[in-house]
Amino acid sequence: MSDDVMGDEVYQPARSDRRDNPGDLDLENALDGDLYDQVLDAGYSPPERPLGVGHHGTTAREQNERESLGRRLAEEVPDIGVPDGDGIGDVPGGEGEPIDEEAGDERAGRLVATIDAMPPRRNDIFARDMGIDGGAASAEEAAMHIVPDEPVVEVGDDLNV
Repeated sequence: MSDDVMGDEVYQPARSDRRDNPGDLDLENALDGDLYDQVLDAGYSPPERPLGVGHHGTTAREQNERESLGRRLAEEVPDIGVPDGDGIGDVPGGEGEPIDEEAGDERAGRLVATIDAMPPRRNDIFARDMGIDGGAASAEEAAMHIVPDEPVVEVGDDLNV
């Protein structure tokens, strides 16, 4: 076979009907993903412009001429590394992540609802710290920190009589 033959002109065996292909999954019986009806209802939004229009090799003439190595390399985009100091406290030689004075620096562990606490008021939720559970805390639990209690001032203590 000569090099002049394009891929469309090469013999391709007729593919059987798509419904007969045993490798295809039946969307009605699949456990993950959207249901078949949801896939049909989602619709399709085409791209704003054709993806290959600006590239070499979209016409038969360009495919026959082949693309030069220099032109292929010119299309390559270099990998850009993450620069140093891209986040809070990531400055080289810095002190690390800042600690919010109002939140405290000691992390609470698993929070479990306390039933035997004081009678609940409308906006109060009581829980107790059960310790860190193997480091696998939910986002809400990881955000909880222990804050020291403010000293309680008695009514008679701040009166100078």
